[in-house]
Amino acid sequence: MLSKLLLNVTPQEVRVALLEDKKLTELYCQRQIDRSIVGNIYMGKVSRVLPGMQAAFVDIGLERAAFLYVTDFLDEYSDSFDERDVADHKRRNRKQPKIQDLVKEGQEIMVQIAKDPIGTKGARVTSHISLPGRHLVYMPTVTHTGVSRKIEDEDERKRLRAIVMDTQTLDGGYIIRTAAGDQPANNIIFDVKLLESQWKKILLARKTVKAPYLMHEDLSLMLRSVRDFFTDDIDELIVDSKDAHREIKQYATRYLPKKSRKITLYDDRELLFDQYNIENQIERALGKRIWLKSGGYLIVDQAEALTAIDVNTGRFVGSKSLEETILQTNLEAAKEIVAQIRLRNIGGLIILDFIDMEKRSNRSKIFKALEKELEADKAKTNVLKISDLGLIEMTRKRTRENLSQQLCQPCGYCGGKGFHRSPRTTSNEILRQLQKIDTQQSHHNIEIVAHSSVAAIIKNEEMSSLNQFERETGRRVMVRENPDYHPEKYQINLTGQGSSTAVFKSAHFSDEEEE
Repeated sequence: MLSKLLLNVTPQEVRVALLEDKKLTELYCQRQIDRSIVGNIYMGKVSRVLPGMQAAFVDIGLERAAFLYVTDFLDEYSDSFDERDVADHKRRNRKQPKIQDLVKEGQEIMVQIAKDPIGTKGARVTSHISLPGRHLVYMPTVTHTGVSRKIEDEDERKRLRAIVMDTQTLDGGYIIRTAAGDQPANNIIFDVKLLESQWKKILLARKTVKAPYLMHEDLSLMLRSVRDFFTDDIDELIVDSKDAHREIKQYATRYLPKKSRKITLYDDRELLFDQYNIENQIERALGKRIWLKSGGYLIVDQAEALTAIDVNTGRFVGSKSLEETILQTNLEAAKEIVAQIRLRNIGGLIILDFIDMEKRSNRSKIFKALEKELEADKAKTNVLKISDLGLIEMTRKRTRENLSQQLCQPCGYCGGKGFHRSPRTTSNEILRQLQKIDTQQSHHNIEIVAHSSVAAIIKNEEMSSLNQFERETGRRVMVRENPDYHPEKYQINLTGQGSSTAVFKSAHFSDEEEE
């Protein structure tokens, strides 16, 4: 598989695209005015303890207080640890203290950002620090050294663990990352010394600073992508900025000397992302319907806590049997589903609605195909077996905003609902409101102000209803169009004796929403 890492760097933002066989699989964006703070270390002050939620709010100097769960305060192990050691640790530590026994209001604690603020939620933090390097992650608050599960060779696991334990001089534990596999000892030793040096600087600063205070800032997205994504699997890194190219070269020369020759400056007249068809693939990933090559398609519905992905045969009719047609559609969909999950960075609970298949063996094929595709996903996933209805439930760890949250905002027209009331519904509501007007008031005339499409229905199709209302009440009804109104917005005014009083406004479209 030919893989490329593309960096589009402008004064406004940095975009990092991972291509696998010319297909966009992951996209990371960082605007200069809205940089990610994941990995930053702060000296914070506990502002509030919530025993009912077993959590605490921590002031770290941001607009919203950070959120510290009791499990984040106690959890000493990353998901990348060896499963056997984690299980053993949990068996020995089944009882957890309560948050009110661990922290007090006003207490200063060192925390690290685990998740960026998303929507109205503040950042999520942990008190167990981790400093990532190229091949290792140093965790000064634990004593365990674990090896990535993706390094399967037992001799290699022992070799790497021995190098780390023989080199480290400070207390703490390490995660040996997948990238460390088959690396020479001097690369591992370099990481150990670099990470311990960083931790010493943080400890020194801790003695003099006062909360809230930023103790350590992680690398920018540009350099972080070089550190984390520019692995041996990447054939070339291409960047379209001379200044960024120079900075990346300097970083690589110091930390990744063997990778320098794979770094290329792009200086063609055509924009880098256009050259590799990235913009079109981003646009496709923001859509709700994703067409498959066979003619089938996916429907992706994203809610705040759940995403549903529905598989449909569409225009694909197959050539053998219905079961075979469904199987081929589902197999193609499984591959595209994982690609979309990675590209859109969908997290939380995900429901996959495959087309129902009669044969259990075919269901097993779909499940195995999905698992195989997920092996390339760096985010932690948990997948349940396919149900009799063709549903697969899975979870994916959420660490940052998804693609639509990064690039889009709720529609100002529909308010993020994805729909609005039809003109017919609004006109019927207006006619019902007319019946509520007090006929004993001194006002003589009624003015209806509504969107053009609504006013047209009232003046034409409902004219007989207005005429009957005028005969029964002795009032004259005037309908005025306002093309600037939202289709759901209307106002009913009582007029007379030189004054006008609004008696009804559309309750579901308030003035605050309009602003």
